[in-house]
Amino acid sequence: MVNFRRLASPSFRSKVFFASFLCIGIPVLVCLSFYTYLTRDAVEEQAIMNAKKEINLVNENVTKILEDLMNVSNFVQIDTEINAVLKSKARDGSGEDSHTYEAYMEDRLVRKTIENITQLGEKSYVTILLTNGKYYTNYSVTEYNPMEIFKKDWFEDLQQIRGYQSLWVGVESTEFAYDQLNHPFQLSVARTLRDTNQQIYGYVVVTLLETKIRNILQNKNNQEQILLVDQNQTILSTQNADQIGEKLKIREQLTNKDTSTIIDWKEKKHLLTTKKLSFNGWSLVSIIPYKQATSNINAVFSKVFSFLSISFAIFFVLLAFLMKRITKPLGHLDKVVKQVQTGDLTVRAEVKSHDEIGKFSRSLNQMIERINGMIEEVRNTQRRKRQAELAMLQAQINPHFLFNVLNSIRMKVLKFGDKDSAIMIQSLSKLLRGTIDNNHDMITVADEISLISDYVHLMNMRQKHKVNLLKEMDQPSMEVMIPRFILQPLIENAIIHGFHQSNGRILLKTRVEEGELEILIQDNGIGMDPETLEKVQKSFIKPKVKYKSNKGLSSIGLANVYERLHLTFPLRPSMEIRSQIGEGTTISIKIPLEGDGIVQGDVS
Repeated sequence: MVNFRRLASPSFRSKVFFASFLCIGIPVLVCLSFYTYLTRDAVEEQAIMNAKKEINLVNENVTKILEDLMNVSNFVQIDTEINAVLKSKARDGSGEDSHTYEAYMEDRLVRKTIENITQLGEKSYVTILLTNGKYYTNYSVTEYNPMEIFKKDWFEDLQQIRGYQSLWVGVESTEFAYDQLNHPFQLSVARTLRDTNQQIYGYVVVTLLETKIRNILQNKNNQEQILLVDQNQTILSTQNADQIGEKLKIREQLTNKDTSTIIDWKEKKHLLTTKKLSFNGWSLVSIIPYKQATSNINAVFSKVFSFLSISFAIFFVLLAFLMKRITKPLGHLDKVVKQVQTGDLTVRAEVKSHDEIGKFSRSLNQMIERINGMIEEVRNTQRRKRQAELAMLQAQINPHFLFNVLNSIRMKVLKFGDKDSAIMIQSLSKLLRGTIDNNHDMITVADEISLISDYVHLMNMRQKHKVNLLKEMDQPSMEVMIPRFILQPLIENAIIHGFHQSNGRILLKTRVEEGELEILIQDNGIGMDPETLEKVQKSFIKPKVKYKSNKGLSSIGLANVYERLHLTFPLRPSMEIRSQIGEGTTISIKIPLEGDGIVQGDVS
């Protein structure tokens, strides 16, 4: 998206560039426009001269090929030896070949002569057709039957010409079978063979494949089109074979003279150049877009423009270099300020100059240092506050419980004096050791569950109704570090409030799955109704709301556990309670793991 605010308030560097463009760029553009206007006529004249030179060159090559055809037909009519043989053959009314040796040698002479005269120029097909039906060719009759010439539309016109005149036949479909695929069109020149009484005794037809002319008309410039047209502006040959045989679309703008002019065609300006062939009335037509015709001349202008542009670009590069040197300190300060905005207070400005920018840089560094000091002071205060909160929360674990247990031990020792007392004392000593040890606030799940086992054992020795503790733990969860005595309040709630002076079962399950440690505590106690469950959930999420009921869990213990979890772990853990009347209560705790799978608690 376009930053309109930035466009509305450009930088200092942008303002300098814009001012330089106004002062230098606009004068350069005005000069170039004036130069273009003055040279427009000269460009047009030079384009016309270039087009004439090119069409003259094409004319020389096309004329040479067509003259070769005409020379072949002339040779047959002028050569006295050939004429004598042909007249002799024409007087033979049958038109059949004689089997005498003399006749054989005469036929061989004619065919050899035809082959020789067609080897010098472009390949052409020569047909000598006598009035009695006898013929001579330099091609096989399997390719084309010479007798078909009598059926041609132009044959009547051929008989009307006199002397050394020739009939130039326009473009036709190729008659020679072997060339029809690759050479679909042909051009021909024909003339009559007459005796001294001007009586016709034969005909000479010389045929050239149209592709020979098309190859000459091919142009490296795809935009230019050169065509060969006859007197009626029918296209005889061009680069695009699909146009051959059609009428030239701009024929109304052609003249009988050699001309070169600019016309409007297909809504564009084109340079039209015509060149009339000297011997048969055909013409060469060149059509090229005016823009393309002037491209070579405009190249000179482009070089001038390029030189000025390069000079202009060098100026701006130099200006940009100088501006960068001047404004580099400002850019550096801008980056420092943006980094500070993102919360990075370790960055410092490194401008060492003694000007106003250097003074501003030193003031900015002093301000960042002061902010760092204030943040460190706030952080220390928060750390001390958190340590105090942890100490206070750990101290909230019912201290009267220890006194009750000690009193129970005393009573049992006085009454029985059996081994149960020793076991209770052992379990109690473990709990006391875990409570008094302040050097390790984080312990493994395995150690925490061991303490829970001792706690449940003591509770079973203390009260009449027994609790069965079931444990299911996978190996990865055993080594995960959690806060000490984080599960004891939950077990206590299950025993005191869940079972309500009755026997019961508690399932303690731990596992690591999908990057989380999941702890599940499930009892088969009396459970809670939906209203009580909702109040308990709100009370531990919002610890200011205290709730306590003999029919459910104590929110004080839950809030303690929930708050210790959130104070200890940076990746927020979750705690969920599910319960129904008569089906017990389930507490699910999920703690996200870090890195190698060991939870790193914040115990500072």
